[in-house]
Amino acid sequence: MPMVQIPLRIWRQRGQTFMFRGHAIRYWTAGHGEPLLLIHGFPTASWDWHYLWQPLAQRYQVIACDMLGFGDSAKPAGHAYSLLEQADLQQALLAHLKVTQGVHVLAHDYGDSVAQELIARHDEARIDVASCVFLNGGLFPETHRPVLMQRLLLSPLGWLIGRAFSRDGLVKSFRQIFGPRTGPSESELDDYWSLVETHRGPRIMHRLITYIPERRVQRDRWVQAMQRSGVPMRVIDGAFDPISGAHMVERYRALIPNADTVLLPDIGHYPHTEAPVQVLKHYLAFREVIAASCRQMACS
Repeated sequence: MPMVQIPLRIWRQRGQTFMFRGHAIRYWTAGHGEPLLLIHGFPTASWDWHYLWQPLAQRYQVIACDMLGFGDSAKPAGHAYSLLEQADLQQALLAHLKVTQGVHVLAHDYGDSVAQELIARHDEARIDVASCVFLNGGLFPETHRPVLMQRLLLSPLGWLIGRAFSRDGLVKSFRQIFGPRTGPSESELDDYWSLVETHRGPRIMHRLITYIPERRVQRDRWVQAMQRSGVPMRVIDGAFDPISGAHMVERYRALIPNADTVLLPDIGHYPHTEAPVQVLKHYLAFREVIAASCRQMACS
């Protein structure tokens, strides 16, 4: 049975705002229970989670924001965007909401890198990450295969490419990365584009894309933390994705001890919108394994 979509218009009405280092950040929260932080990808926003939002809110306190430079949050033109700062933002949001217990994380794409930074900080006793599930993302720079638009944004002409970026460009990029039968509708593409173009978003895309070289700088620190931190992790991955599909999962299995991975055939880069029922099933199964282990160890 298909999941119920939250229309973008309704999603936007339910958002709230807090200030982070002088910038207005839009965020959403719902439900009760253990905190679950949802971290979106590039170039979209937290509306990506709308299919999963209500089912997860029935079980957990779900929390999400449009990160700095994304969606309906501030998009300062001269800012030096950083994954490390986005991790600071996530921690600031948790502090704003007075979340003090261990937080579970569900992340996608760009958000995977932010989650990796949070795991590294967990390893450094700077945050308590209770678990982490990664959806398709560049967990290892050596396996990341950027699409043409990403490569162009990284070029010396990136500033010009970004300013010329249009809905047609977004559609062309998305057609390369979704599964053969699970692509977004025209209405959904309109909504994705609305989130990108809000606050003149295209003019900063060449600044946001610097996350790709930043991943290379942080690679060893992040991977080592994943290998030794003890944070329960799972990858749920659309195998059809040319950017971070089955080839990334193969690398994950080679590098991460006792790798817990789920491959979704014929699903592309956005499994939470392409196959939300499957993602929910595999996410809840992962959480049940954690809960069972906790009960066995008499966790409080």
